[in-house]
Amino acid sequence: MCASPTFRILVVDDISDNLFLLQTVLEAEGYEVETADSGSSALAKVESCPPDLILLDVMMPDMNGYEVVRQIRQNQQIPFMPILLVTAHQYASDIQGLALGANDFIRKPIEFDNLLARIQAFLHFRKNNDSP
Repeated sequence: MCASPTFRILVVDDISDNLFLLQTVLEAEGYEVETADSGSSALAKVESCPPDLILLDVMMPDMNGYEVVRQIRQNQQIPFMPILLVTAHQYASDIQGLALGANDFIRKPIEFDNLLARIQAFLHFRKNNDSP
């Protein structure tokens, strides 16, 4: 069942410590958090029960974040959801990510106040622009 009174965020990262940290911070803010440790796992979760927002690591071994964004945006069966790419690489291609349909970039190490403000802004925008 997908219905939830709180916003659902999917956090995708191949490093379990990163997943745990983000999940802990977001749950403390009242979000419902689901995690995926690979791009293919993330796609399966998005297709079965689309979250309200995705935090997606760029560099993953099986399928990078750019490819995950591309597949989500090309699938007409998946409703729109904000996707924030997360990267530790100083020179990650913002242009490539945005061209594929990502909505924003978050740089590691993550400044949590900045992250939470961006998440809140995207979710507020989505809530106010969803069809009744």
